[in-house]
Amino acid sequence: MDSERLAGEVTTLALCWRIVRADGVALGFTSHDEPLMVAGLRHASAPGMSPSAVVQGDTTEVDTLDVAGALSATAITADDLLAGRYDGAAVSLFLVDWTAPDAGRHVLARGHLGAVEAGDGPDAGFVATLLGPTAALQATLVERYSSECRATLGDARCRVDMRGRRHLATAMVTASDGTMLALAGVEAGVPLAALVEGRLRVLDGGAAGLERRIMGVVGDELVLAEPLAIDPGARLWLWEGCDRRFATCSGRFGNGRLFRGEPHVPGNDMLMQVAGL
Repeated sequence: MDSERLAGEVTTLALCWRIVRADGVALGFTSHDEPLMVAGLRHASAPGMSPSAVVQGDTTEVDTLDVAGALSATAITADDLLAGRYDGAAVSLFLVDWTAPDAGRHVLARGHLGAVEAGDGPDAGFVATLLGPTAALQATLVERYSSECRATLGDARCRVDMRGRRHLATAMVTASDGTMLALAGVEAGVPLAALVEGRLRVLDGGAAGLERRIMGVVGDELVLAEPLAIDPGARLWLWEGCDRRFATCSGRFGNGRLFRGEPHVPGNDMLMQVAGL
């Protein structure tokens, strides 16, 4: 966007948001009173969406921006927010001239969605936190000593063959809080205990495409790490998990040679056994 459009006494500027979810779905919104087509994406009119002050600096502190707005049944719904469909979505906030939307953009902020909170009721709205590029500097880049394995079962460092460790099943009943799930049609001979610390992916229904970590097993039901409303009869992929202990790695998987941890390094409990401490 050229400086003349910004410096004029009367401007025709509109604020726009572009959101690209992890599953590839792209959404656009604008503060203008009519939809705008920007770079091939229709930005729906959403005057209720308003950002907090945009603060940008040259320090390594994390740049954040709160975006508040009203939930829309055809765009951002409370169910999608709570299901995690917007977790980590890429977001850009920019200005355009609504008389010539493709004449250029003035980017105000870009980053990824952090915490997203939705209120109770259809008109409660939501508040999302946009984490700027400097948020990546807060990540831990160097591995720490650990008695548990730092690899993920089946990844390039673990190398356990996952063929035969993915199972098809059908959802029966989900608990009211969305954390307990009963299954049907699980392949014969597959112990549910093998699924603990594994993951679940929904293949169809309202939650299609969403995944959850399997935290445990109670009786014949799976305990999910986060709530998820799964339609009865929906098909599921279930991946077996690993508790990251050396005994499991060497005994169950025969993969002790590639264990990515330090099972024999003394921990804090050893310090407590030293006299005088």
